Amino acid sequence: MAKGYWIGRVDVTDPEQYKNYLATNGPAFEKYGAKFLVRGGDFSSLEGENRSRNVVIEFESVETALACYNSPEYQTAKAHRLPASEADIFIIEGYE
Repeated sequence: MAKGYWIGRVDVTDPEQYKNYLATNGPAFEKYGAKFLVRGGDFSSLEGENRSRNVVIEFESVETALACYNSPEYQTAKAHRLPASEADIFIIEGYE
């Protein structure tokens, strides 16, 4: 079974409010076995538009990644992220 990945591209617009998101997203990621492969960090933008923060999170499967996103635990955290950032979030199947 192929792994599932969240790919997030984020511009934080309210750093203080965004701290609440960071403080509340852990339970969902822990529950669904998330493994952070990329979490911010320096990057080189070579083509297209970018955002200031990039995240790649690995899950056991696409179904697990979707379950995490749709979970009550993540929806609680997401409520803190939405007013504090602009984001593009994708869930994609890994290559085997």
